[in-house]
Amino acid sequence: MAKAKKFKKKHDYEGLLIVIEGTDGSGKSTQLELLKRALQDQSYGVIVSEWKTSRLIANVIDDAKERNLLNATTYSLLYAADFADRLENQIIPALKSGFVVLLDRYYYTALARDVVRGQDIEWVKNLYDYAPEPDLIFYLDMPVDTLLKRIIGTTGLDFYESGRDVGFSTDFYKSFEIYQNKCLEQYNKMKKEYNFISIDGTKSVDEIHKIMKAEVQKILASGILY
Repeated sequence: MAKAKKFKKKHDYEGLLIVIEGTDGSGKSTQLELLKRALQDQSYGVIVSEWKTSRLIANVIDDAKERNLLNATTYSLLYAADFADRLENQIIPALKSGFVVLLDRYYYTALARDVVRGQDIEWVKNLYDYAPEPDLIFYLDMPVDTLLKRIIGTTGLDFYESGRDVGFSTDFYKSFEIYQNKCLEQYNKMKKEYNFISIDGTKSVDEIHKIMKAEVQKILASGILY
């Protein structure tokens, strides 16, 4: 059997950088866990890094949110600091060591959210221009009405995830709808620019996993991690 065509990585590190993007409630965490298990079953070293989990910055963000101290600029800068810390201390070291790094959101989330909050997109891009380009970017595309039902049934509506800080509406449900639709507009603009692999998020968990696993296997089949 002929060997698969050699895959060309998007960065200079030994490992693979794989991102799953999408709004809250789109099923990213579930798919990350399934993909992690599938890769570990094949004896690949895998780490997962999630949005806003820096040991230095995450608690600062939570505290600022609770005290309603975030304007659009401080919101952007604190999340950028969280990202920078995780990149330096988790993501880059793992890539250098040849791991498969699975990310629950990347700076595309910041591009969507910050622009919706009124930031200039070029300014936001400059905040993250040092970040390595992912090898694969999966995007779980979900309609807002489905997202709303999922979130109400699980975590409930959050002040910032509903865009209440932006002032779209005093009604939580209406604000969520407006804010998430605006975020989806930004994601749709990014699909082509960043080569997202867009997946219908309303498909079953197993169907979505099979699509993702097949795309990852195309890369691994080339022997790029050996």
